[in-house]
Amino acid sequence: MVTITGMIMVMATAMGIITIMGTSMTDPVSLSALYRLLTFLSPAFPTGAFTYSHGLEQVIDEGGVRNAPELARWLEDILRYGAGRSDAILLKETFQAARRGDAETVRELQELGLALQPSKERHLETSAQGTAFFGAVAKSWLPEDGGQAASLLRSFAASGRDNWPYPVAVGLVCAAHDLPEDAAVTSFLHAFAANIVSAAVRAVPLGQSDGQKVLAALEAVVFDVAAEAMRSGLDDLGSSAFLADIASMAHETQYSRLFRS
Repeated sequence: MVTITGMIMVMATAMGIITIMGTSMTDPVSLSALYRLLTFLSPAFPTGAFTYSHGLEQVIDEGGVRNAPELARWLEDILRYGAGRSDAILLKETFQAARRGDAETVRELQELGLALQPSKERHLETSAQGTAFFGAVAKSWLPEDGGQAASLLRSFAASGRDNWPYPVAVGLVCAAHDLPEDAAVTSFLHAFAANIVSAAVRAVPLGQSDGQKVLAALEAVVFDVAAEAMRSGLDDLGSSAFLADIASMAHETQYSRLFRS
């Protein structure tokens, strides 16, 4: 084993276990769990994520984000003080409630995740993605056996179509598939950031290389927010990313739009 100080070290063993070191992630991640995380949070998973910019299109139109450094600063604030942090906490709380088989708490978190949205478009963003995510899992990735979380997921899937906030749906599904909690939170935050970067590449526009530089610069931020979410609870929910919230409201009446939010 080669040790690289301050870097991520990935060791694959003959048993098919991957341990990610040097980050906030401490749970072993099996190859099966890694495969499912990559699938569920891939841009190819049918949630329609590419149609949402989280208000960024309005910010770009007003000249607030014009280049990669400005995008990195804007997105870091969203992750640390806005929906990134709040969604990570909601995902973690749902994951733990599902593991306990606590259907009542999952339902409460489902309602809370929708009620927290600051605008019509942000409500659409989380509910449309979450409902599409849940529906795709119910059709293709519903576990046939497993613990209380898997049984809970099957029960919700059988009860009919609901509006699911995206982080709550992801938390429930990750628990049902027995995926590591911290890896799920970190992967979700990466997917959240990557989708907004993709929107910026199209709308600023930025080059693909600049987009990847922004993602690389946000690596430590994603790990920090994931670690904070893991030690936070519902009393810690809240957002102070007011400009992003206002941008999502203004986007509703923007004349020319590429994105739905």
